[in-house]
Amino acid sequence: MTTAVPPGAWPAEPVLVLGAGPVGQTTALLLARWGVPTVVLDQRPERDRVGSKAICQQRDVLDVWEAVGAGRRIADEGVTWTTARTFHRDRELFAVEFADPGRSAFPPFVNISQTRTEEILDERIAAEPLVDLRWDHRVVHVEQDGSGVTVRFADDRELRGSYLVVCAGARSDELRALLGVSFDGHSFDDRFLICDIRADLPGWASERRFWFDPEWNPGRQVLIHPCPDSTFRIDWQVPADYDLDVEVASGALDARIRAIIGDRPHEIVWKSVYRFHSRVVDRMRCRRILIAGDAAHLVSPFGARGLNSGVGDAENAAWKIAYVGHGWADDELLESYHTERHAAAVENIAVTTATMDFLVPPDEARARHRAEVLTRAATDPEARGRVDSGRLSEPFWYVDSPLTTADPRRPFAGRPPRGQVPPAGPGVLLPDAPVRTTATTDGRVRALARAGFLLLTGADVDLAAVREAVAAAPGPVRVLALDEIDPDGTLTTTLAARPDEVWVVRPDAHVAAVVAGPAHLTRDDLAAALARAARPRGAGPSPTRKENRDGVLQATR
Repeated sequence: MTTAVPPGAWPAEPVLVLGAGPVGQTTALLLARWGVPTVVLDQRPERDRVGSKAICQQRDVLDVWEAVGAGRRIADEGVTWTTARTFHRDRELFAVEFADPGRSAFPPFVNISQTRTEEILDERIAAEPLVDLRWDHRVVHVEQDGSGVTVRFADDRELRGSYLVVCAGARSDELRALLGVSFDGHSFDDRFLICDIRADLPGWASERRFWFDPEWNPGRQVLIHPCPDSTFRIDWQVPADYDLDVEVASGALDARIRAIIGDRPHEIVWKSVYRFHSRVVDRMRCRRILIAGDAAHLVSPFGARGLNSGVGDAENAAWKIAYVGHGWADDELLESYHTERHAAAVENIAVTTATMDFLVPPDEARARHRAEVLTRAATDPEARGRVDSGRLSEPFWYVDSPLTTADPRRPFAGRPPRGQVPPAGPGVLLPDAPVRTTATTDGRVRALARAGFLLLTGADVDLAAVREAVAAAPGPVRVLALDEIDPDGTLTTTLAARPDEVWVVRPDAHVAAVVAGPAHLTRDDLAAALARAARPRGAGPSPTRKENRDGVLQATR
């Protein structure tokens, strides 16, 4: 794990993190990379190790975890899958394989239990002196002022921090009430039965499989995910009045499992029944307090957008707290946490609600529509594109962020087809690729980006002039020539980078701007793009904001 800032440089109280789940763990470890000490507080007496919970980790999340020394290990211990198959009854409708825009270090998805992910992150925390993890600390009151946040525990003790990140999970009603934020949305009536079973199922270990209306769950759906140690996660949609205890006692649960896997020996490792929700807070930033993960947003799991999006919250929060706390950026940068991550949550809710409306039609008209689409999809490729078995997790694209400088040569064309990613450009996550970091050492471009702002220059750009233009920028800034770090051209080709361009990349590896070269490039162009992306102190007033149709605060251009 590389550190962007030497330890001991943080000029304020530690940052407090509420919740020691994966989002809280990731937040603390990422802050440590920026030299920021944290105290992680959890109300539980110790880590609970029950059930698989969030199992499906997306490629770019593994990349974030690799920045704190855990991604490769999580990937290696998990089960890799590259194909998502969708069936209607006994007929396969289509299979989706996932594009790699560059040459990534990780596969599209890895399945591993949340419990094991937490154990690996705990090992990283134990080795990190800047993270202080404390169990059995229930927060009952929160106050903040101009210089920090004070939390009070159930035993009346208090603790002071410079900032607070709330990652306390779905059951954070008391904390949300203390902060005065709403948690609007709705809940779905149908339940979902989840069982982790251990069995020998040849050929099932590398694919995610989804069935509409199979004979062994007529009128409803089943989803099967492979997990390590010959374990499979099976999700059945069940009626609202489903009773797990009754089904176990009658032997019906065993029959339900055997209907799928056949008369094979199997062991039930974990079982539970869930009701799914679509909810988001109205504010993800309350001055010095940021809300992240399930404490901020809940979505149905079809698409694996819960934990994966929470890690996106963690990375966004960490670099912005670090930049503001170190004095490299104005407090306004924290407002962009709400702007960007609330927009991400709203999109996730829109995507997963559409999936749930297809899985569980809320009215007769949509039920007829679903039946028609599924019937046509057996022979009609156009209809297959309308079958919604879950649009799987992908990074959110900050194309409308006030930190992003639009490029008219690279307009954002909207959400791409399933399994695809948009072309590289402002607001989009930088495609990963191997690069030459020194004359004898290879690395990855995203690892370079996550050490501060990264400027990548084309062959026709005056490297010295660019370095001079950004010399006064606060915080870490690195200027590198593409032709020097990318000798085989993989990254340059993936970006479709032109020789006269400078690519400005944020510390979370998202592209902030692409600035045109010799005929147009000036010191002011680069300074303006960097200032917009970092909101450095003295950068002037922030862009005027208005609410879009989803209630998301966005900059007016």
